[in-house]
Amino acid sequence: MAEQEKVRSPRRRALRIALFTLSGLVLLAAGVGGYAYWKLNSNLKSVDINGQLGSARPPAATDGSFNVLVLGSDSRAGSNGSLAGGDTGATARSDTAMVVHVNQSHSAASVVSIPRDTLVARPVCTGSDGKTVPAARSAMYNSAFEVGGPACAVKTTEQLTGLRMDHYVQIDFAGFAGLIDAIGGVDVTTTVPIDDKDSGLHLAAGTHHLGGDQALAFVRTRHGVGDGSDLGRIELQKQMMKSIMAQIGSIGLTSNPATLWSVGDKLTKALTTDSDLGSVNALVGLAERLKGIGPNQMTMVTLPVVTAAADANRVVEKKPEADQLWAALRADQGVPRTVVASQPANPAEATPGAAAGARAGAAASPASPAPTASAGRR
Repeated sequence: MAEQEKVRSPRRRALRIALFTLSGLVLLAAGVGGYAYWKLNSNLKSVDINGQLGSARPPAATDGSFNVLVLGSDSRAGSNGSLAGGDTGATARSDTAMVVHVNQSHSAASVVSIPRDTLVARPVCTGSDGKTVPAARSAMYNSAFEVGGPACAVKTTEQLTGLRMDHYVQIDFAGFAGLIDAIGGVDVTTTVPIDDKDSGLHLAAGTHHLGGDQALAFVRTRHGVGDGSDLGRIELQKQMMKSIMAQIGSIGLTSNPATLWSVGDKLTKALTTDSDLGSVNALVGLAERLKGIGPNQMTMVTLPVVTAAADANRVVEKKPEADQLWAALRADQGVPRTVVASQPANPAEATPGAAAGARAGAAASPASPAPTASAGRR
């Protein structure tokens, strides 16, 4: 257990460092005058989730705990098209999804990644054209964002988890790549070569310094490493989060106004939030509420899943572990130990022999998720 704690701790620094960075951005804006504050504020985009969903939702907690849905959009609109690769159609899905639960005392957080290919019951939603999108008994989780935007993604997540999503935060391809470039790139280490023609990522085993485009390819790659599953890609995304926070910590962001301004400008341009978080003041208020969360108070896991019986390229929640996980968060408890202990391995950090063994084990075990691939997307 001590060894596992040592491995996870760097990942857990993510939220704390990001929040200190955000607070620093506001101090900078205040220091250089009203225009700077206005500029950062005007960069933000927001969506009135509460207005769109009304009252037919799980009740908001009254004990101080709260939940945030964080989505990475695979929209091909604007500058995203040249970065995305693959299908460049007009639709967008949630390429990455994380439910962040913050406990009552704001002293700990649990982060649950939901694989985008998870089959879920999708509720009735309202599309971007204002028309009703009928419910689906079994649909890919990330299709909710495609057919009904942020509000449908929130509604679907609330139905899946039984948790009220108090806030919503979204970032797109271009925003992520721009943020990486603004902090000077990131270092990642892989113990196996990665060769993915779909994402365009080609890395030999070893440590590499990645710019924005390559970092984006790293968090999106899956066919060129491990068993090709979305579960492996989620582990790469966790590794990237650790690298981003290490880079932010190494450049002395809060003591370098020029770099801080560049990062702040990129970060606020990259974000779409719910209307309650749609200002720099509101984001800093959130940061203030979370400032007590340190590296040992944040747990990151992937939703337990198994291969769907009807489709080997899709997964469904693994019972009873998934139910136990959501029940624990609804009760404002930590992630169950059984869920923490059964997390997938990071395919970029495995030895070649171990990676081959893991692939063989996955193929032999009916409880292991098969490689998943979304049609028309990667």
